[in-house]
Amino acid sequence: MSYLSNYLDRIVMRGNPSLAAAIKKTTDDIIPQYVSNFTFKEHVVSLLVGDVQSGKTSHMFGLISAAADEGFGIFVLLTTDNILLQQQTFKRAQKDLSDFCICDENDYLSFVNNNMRKPVIIVLKKNGRILKQWKNNFSSTNFCAGNPLFIVDDEADAASLNTLINRRKQSTINKCLNEIKQTTSSSIYMQVTGTPQAILLQTLESGWKPYFIYYFKPGQGYLGGNFFFRAEQSPYIILTDNNEAEELLVDDEFPENGLKTALMMHLVSSAHVFLDGGTVSNFLVHPSVRTDQHGKFAEKIGDYLNEISITSEEPETAESFEIVYNNLKETKTNIRPFSEIFEFICNQLENDQINILVINSLNSYDDNVQYENGINIIIGGNSLGRGVTFPQLQTIYYCRLAKSPQADTMWQHARMFGYDRDAAFMRVFMPPILYKLFSDINTTNNNIIAQIKKFDHNSDIKIFYPTGLRPTRRNVLDKKAIGIFSGGVNYFPFYPRNKDITALDKILEPFTDDVYLVNLKLITRILELTDSETDDWSATAFTGFINTFIVENPLAQGRLIVRRERDIAKGTGTLLSPNDRRLGDTYDNEVVLTMYKVTGKKGWDGKQLWIPNIKLPGDIFYYNV
Repeated sequence: MSYLSNYLDRIVMRGNPSLAAAIKKTTDDIIPQYVSNFTFKEHVVSLLVGDVQSGKTSHMFGLISAAADEGFGIFVLLTTDNILLQQQTFKRAQKDLSDFCICDENDYLSFVNNNMRKPVIIVLKKNGRILKQWKNNFSSTNFCAGNPLFIVDDEADAASLNTLINRRKQSTINKCLNEIKQTTSSSIYMQVTGTPQAILLQTLESGWKPYFIYYFKPGQGYLGGNFFFRAEQSPYIILTDNNEAEELLVDDEFPENGLKTALMMHLVSSAHVFLDGGTVSNFLVHPSVRTDQHGKFAEKIGDYLNEISITSEEPETAESFEIVYNNLKETKTNIRPFSEIFEFICNQLENDQINILVINSLNSYDDNVQYENGINIIIGGNSLGRGVTFPQLQTIYYCRLAKSPQADTMWQHARMFGYDRDAAFMRVFMPPILYKLFSDINTTNNNIIAQIKKFDHNSDIKIFYPTGLRPTRRNVLDKKAIGIFSGGVNYFPFYPRNKDITALDKILEPFTDDVYLVNLKLITRILELTDSETDDWSATAFTGFINTFIVENPLAQGRLIVRRERDIAKGTGTLLSPNDRRLGDTYDNEVVLTMYKVTGKKGWDGKQLWIPNIKLPGDIFYYNV
């Protein structure tokens, strides 16, 4: 019997052979290298990265099935601390993994009575009380100590990391997860997320830096960052005024604005979906983290709907809808005739069939399950983030702007990503400032994925973001261990030394005192031969950053400036001459390495040596653990 084969057969029987093939590739890549040779005497942390809403659960189930074939019998599947999400995962596991003993949070007797006859999966929320309870459950059984745990932590960056790291304490959830691992002699802890920034910036000492990383590609039909935030502006993005969200809430009139246009587009696309036999169409409005604003937006949209209904027989209303209709027709060429669309909209408004739903901390998900059917307008904040999937989501109005935006949080708000969308109908409304931030995040995401693929699952991944955009929240990063380097700033070792000056002389011999356009790989070779007597210089960090550019373009170029016979004193507070500093600054979007060979006469014991000065490109922060 093969648990993996049975799981894949079920997926094929449901009509999705391409998904089965993708899962098989993931298991073929991970299991032989990292699971089959497990030593049963260590605790291994790993990371599975997939795009937001790209099918991570299916791949998680595939890896669980394949690990069961390798002799693992106890699996813990962790979800975020949300009752609905935990229950959704539990019921899906029951449906998809019928060969297993699937246990809910209160199924301790089922777990014990199973007595290892079947592999068991316990689906738990990341909740302190629940985790402590199951830590005690594992400790009290006589078969846990001798069987390794296989822990799969969905959205592992959300609550699992130590939020008290900078106070040299341990947060409750992080401590509970450590204690669960220690109930057995060995474990594999697989972190799973679509936003790995916080995990990639963990230290080895934290215990949460992954031993290996694996990225799986999304399947056919997935709409993600490269669909919406590509180099050229997408026709599926409609830019609004930066201050529109604030202004429209204090305007009692019915002016032209992005929210009104988005609402009309939602009505048009919904009409087509329902006239074609569909049963659901959703519009997501994400204005702010503040719950009071959610209510104000709901009232504003309600006023807009009433205004449309009242003026539906006036020519101006039909003309406004026809403009929106023609915009959608540019991408949805087979859209139904406008007359049918507009008649359907008027009938729906007349019969009060458009639902306005507010989802936030004041309203539970259980009260809002009606977005699974009907024409819905969903308004909320944080509750519209991780783990929540909205079927047939075609229109998004996103204007939430944090004072200190975090890349992982923003990317989790990208509910437009996924499979269950008609690409031709997709429209995302956002101000230019947010479009730029999302585009920057997508650029770094692509670079992270390229590094994972290039460096053979090595976990030393470098991250960079523009000034003003943080990779993640500060409280999970050890500020004593994270180095942050600024683009456009000159860095050099205060007390330099050369690992091999003869080798450096040889590399730099062809270059006279001038500036050269060179391959970035040459710059890394030079940096690898530099060092410092103290910890003020990390050639490894700089070569790591440069390698992120090389991953995307092996022919990437930088500038090399060479100067010899420099009579510079040891311990000087500056290195570059004013002229060389100005020269380097002219190449603000390139890597610039300036190599000074000093005479050694002023405090260097008469020994000549090369001193590097490097400037990374752009108005960007580069993060290094």
